[in-house]
Amino acid sequence: MSKKEKKVHPYIPNSVPEVKAKMLEEIGVKDIEELYGDIPEGLRFKGEMDLPEALPSEHDLKRHVEKILSGNQTCQENISFLGGGCWKHYVPAVCDEISQRSEFLTAYGGEPYEDHGRFHALFEYESLMAELLDMDVVNVPTYDWCQAAGTSIRMAGRITGRTEILVSDTVSPERLSAINNYCRPVVTLKMVKHYPETGVMDLEDLKSKMSSSTAGIYFENPSYLGFIEHQGKAISDITHKNGALSIVGVDPVSLGIIIPPSHYGADIVCGDIQGLGMHMSYGGGLGGFIATRDEEKFVMEFPSRLFGITKTSVEGEYGFGDVAYDRTSFAEREGGKEFVGTHAALYGITAAVYLSLMGPKGMQEMGKVIVQKSQYAMKKLSEINGVKVPIFELPHFKEFTVDFKAAGKTVEDINKFLRKNGIFGGKDLSKEFPELENCALYCVTEVHTKNDIDHLVQTLNDFL
Repeated sequence: MSKKEKKVHPYIPNSVPEVKAKMLEEIGVKDIEELYGDIPEGLRFKGEMDLPEALPSEHDLKRHVEKILSGNQTCQENISFLGGGCWKHYVPAVCDEISQRSEFLTAYGGEPYEDHGRFHALFEYESLMAELLDMDVVNVPTYDWCQAAGTSIRMAGRITGRTEILVSDTVSPERLSAINNYCRPVVTLKMVKHYPETGVMDLEDLKSKMSSSTAGIYFENPSYLGFIEHQGKAISDITHKNGALSIVGVDPVSLGIIIPPSHYGADIVCGDIQGLGMHMSYGGGLGGFIATRDEEKFVMEFPSRLFGITKTSVEGEYGFGDVAYDRTSFAEREGGKEFVGTHAALYGITAAVYLSLMGPKGMQEMGKVIVQKSQYAMKKLSEINGVKVPIFELPHFKEFTVDFKAAGKTVEDINKFLRKNGIFGGKDLSKEFPELENCALYCVTEVHTKNDIDHLVQTLNDFL
């Protein structure tokens, strides 16, 4: 029997043999392998891609993809208590309606093409965020919190002329890895320990690690593990006494009920706007922000875009545009402070819609609801035999740690059982924090009902 003839994949561009041959002829190459001549033989893939049989009709292709997607388990048909950097919050319908308007959704770069209010919308975003953070200057959103934190740290290095940053050892391990990757070899990270009972920073360890090389301290509040760092002013005072800067990562959702970092001495504030109207999607949608005071030494070290308001040639009319554009890599390219590519600007517009809807009172009400619901969840979970909640003896916001050591079950086994019952359990912390073996990070937000929490408690009771 002859070898089965392969069909062309109509949805893979230029897969038709005749088209390939004509393209190779056009560029003067006999075989496509010649194009990869610079890649060592040992690194080349010799087999064939594991692709399904070619599907000639769009209908067949659609059914095939839908069948694959049907195997996914999402937060739509399950109750999710996962957090750790991407949280389940309610997204008002108007957020999607505005962000999907063509003048925003398709305005990739804005200029020199049509721009129907994108700069204005992002200026409003910056203004709303500045009010929430009680800071003067906020950038157009960058990729995520990881990049925002890394950039904030590099800014501190440039401002102070120093090369070392102290970092709390309770920050997100994933974020820490990204920060380290982004900052080296320009800035070196040195970890500061926490008190095991409370999780807050060990101030004596902080003082002992301060030096003339220290550009600043980076910590998160609320912390990655959910507890509130109440020593913010003391940390900032120690840092400033050494001529360094205080950098604080914050979840903006918490600022309806917790004072912003600027009130306890933060010089640079960063974080993520995912909780302000963005849907979760494979870990997204994320958008990092950076905020500072309106001082030249800070503003000129922002690598990302800043939009301001200015008078125009027409009396009574105002325009919106870049502030100090020359400091960016868009203008300087290799001479910029840092290279900046595509931003998450569309999410900034979404966050502006969300904050406009909520207002100060709405953010305060949401913060209170989250605290009340998370407190209820902690109380009910702590009543289960073998379960300790929370581990750290401090107030928490939205997230908290649950210790299952005494229950005699692993977090992995617990989560498997929960998934079978339509629940995504907490994030397993065993690998990220070895000292928290068999502990999980749970998240409760405004979307969780009393029935959701009771269902979780009952299901855990059944298993444990």
